[in-house]
Amino acid sequence: MAIDQNELSNIELLRQKRALSQSGGGEERIRRQHEAGRQTARERLEVLLDPGSFRELDAFIEHRATDFGMEKRRHPGDSVVTGWGTIDGRLVYVYSQDFTVVGGTVSEVHAQKICKVMDMALKVGAPIIGLNDSGGARIQEGVDSLGGFAEIFLRNTMASGVIPQISVIMGPCAGGAVYSPALTDYIIMVRDTSYMFITGPDVVKQVLNEEVTFEELGGASVHASKSGVCHMVADDETQSLLMVRELLSYLPQNNMEDTPYVASTDDPLRTEADLDTLVPPDANRPYDMKEVINRIVDDGIFFEVHEDYAQNIICGYARLGGYSVGIVANQPMVLAGVLDIAASNKAARFVRTCDSFNIPIITFVDVPGYLPGTDQEHSGIITSGAKLLYAYCEATVPKLTVTTRKSYGGAYCVMSSKHIRGDLNLAWPTAEIAVMGPEGAVEIIYRRELREAEDPVALKKELASQYREKFASPYVAAARGYIDDIIEPRDTRPRLINALQVFQNKRDENLPKKHGNIPL
Repeated sequence: MAIDQNELSNIELLRQKRALSQSGGGEERIRRQHEAGRQTARERLEVLLDPGSFRELDAFIEHRATDFGMEKRRHPGDSVVTGWGTIDGRLVYVYSQDFTVVGGTVSEVHAQKICKVMDMALKVGAPIIGLNDSGGARIQEGVDSLGGFAEIFLRNTMASGVIPQISVIMGPCAGGAVYSPALTDYIIMVRDTSYMFITGPDVVKQVLNEEVTFEELGGASVHASKSGVCHMVADDETQSLLMVRELLSYLPQNNMEDTPYVASTDDPLRTEADLDTLVPPDANRPYDMKEVINRIVDDGIFFEVHEDYAQNIICGYARLGGYSVGIVANQPMVLAGVLDIAASNKAARFVRTCDSFNIPIITFVDVPGYLPGTDQEHSGIITSGAKLLYAYCEATVPKLTVTTRKSYGGAYCVMSSKHIRGDLNLAWPTAEIAVMGPEGAVEIIYRRELREAEDPVALKKELASQYREKFASPYVAAARGYIDDIIEPRDTRPRLINALQVFQNKRDENLPKKHGNIPL
């Protein structure tokens, strides 16, 4: 509705223009948004930010396009809400795309608004959070819209490793729009109402004659479990926004600051007797590494990342003695905790994120090696394995390692070993550190003896026991200084908390360079 500026005072005019800006695309479009199970851009910010803390920028900006009747579709603020606010009292910058205004499409001024808050976030060193709900590029603006996307991508790249960047996908995110979230540190999707893909179902049908739904092609479940694009999945929009708040509680404001310290009533000297018997006597029997983690961290609270992807390795955040830590752990319950392509990529990304933001890394090791087979080799497990190795080698944050059971072959080297600048390497008495498992080793070393033996099964068992004692025992590695101490499992929590205190002022540097050439 047009405003007669001649009949209003300055303040009344301001109030009416602001109300128009805050009205989104109007009642009908807001109603359709709600019927689709989605909140409006402003409603989402109310959930995300501390009450009353949001300060909006560019509420009166309008696009300048005139082709295709766009001069009749101007709305103050255009199709995105931007500004700053606080989460638990800490400054954050935000943008929330408004699907009720021209489908949330990215115009030239839409992109300018996002770039402005990203520039501000970099200047002051505060996280940037993007709530994505957009039909993509605004076709009516042509290359101006594409140029706006590229400006955002550049800032995502420049901000990488400097300030935390979190993307929440709360509706469609298609075509070029997917690259901005993909360049950020974390992507959270909402089950059943959000999706991401480069080319939509119609194009897939046209080019490949393949019928696929939006959900099957790029839904939250697909990206959480198959592609690994999505780090966390929420059941609804409110949960996704609360996930952002929780995730930020583990992260610093920027790469120059320490992580938030949160005092805990959980005794830092607490021991956990159940850990002494958690690892089964039979080396081939699995156990749940998440039980180990939950019994050690403060209050048993573990914020997992990529929970549904590459489940043979576990990544996530927790606190120990109030300090924020990143945890990487092999999971014997899935593929015996073996490292494969997906697990290596997942853990490498997480290790580099922790190192970027000064978060100490705790590694729990129970790994039989790398997954063998033509599929893995032909798909590039060598390169993927090297990514994880590179990430650990490059990291300069405190690195604490606990070997609970198996640590075989190249995987021993990779999983934060002493040789790649592990700061404190502990082992439980159940640890086995060797080139390979005792059974496999004796089959190679004593191939002829086993072939000629009257009872090869008994001989193999005897030889494996001898090999385990002579080569795989943790005391062998400890005798060479590769393991700093062998501890009772119950003492793991107090030992790790003490180590975090000891190494909190650690200083380590890499050689000067423009940047490394990680094997991608």
